[in-house]
Amino acid sequence: MKRSSLRQSSFLALLATTGLTCALITPAAHATTPAEQLGAYTAQSGAPAVPARGQQFFNNRQGRDWSCGSCHGALPTQAGKHASTGKTIGALAPAFNPERFTDSAKTEKWFRRNCNDVAGRECTAAEKADVLSWLMALKR
Repeated sequence: MKRSSLRQSSFLALLATTGLTCALITPAAHATTPAEQLGAYTAQSGAPAVPARGQQFFNNRQGRDWSCGSCHGALPTQAGKHASTGKTIGALAPAFNPERFTDSAKTEKWFRRNCNDVAGRECTAAEKADVLSWLMALKR
């Protein structure tokens, strides 16, 4: 085995034993639960998530015509409706829709699209953590 391959294998083994692989290499890339994804976003941002800040981000316009709540509802515990297409959108809060935030690729895809619609840019890891922490705080 080449020396560089051996070093890389050793490094990856070390990361795997510490549980840091996903957070360091690709935040939220392998997360399968909302809590795991929140942990990855929080680690990437380097600061704790703040649910109140997530609620404010979700319900206020961020530079564009819509807020997240324009389609998902101010309290996203019920189905929403897309502002321009009228398409029904399932409840966003994980306690009200257990399929939410269980597929990290989907989560990233929708954050990317929706942040662009709402803010005209990708959301930061801190913004994603704040919003997800607020959504996770919504209980039945």
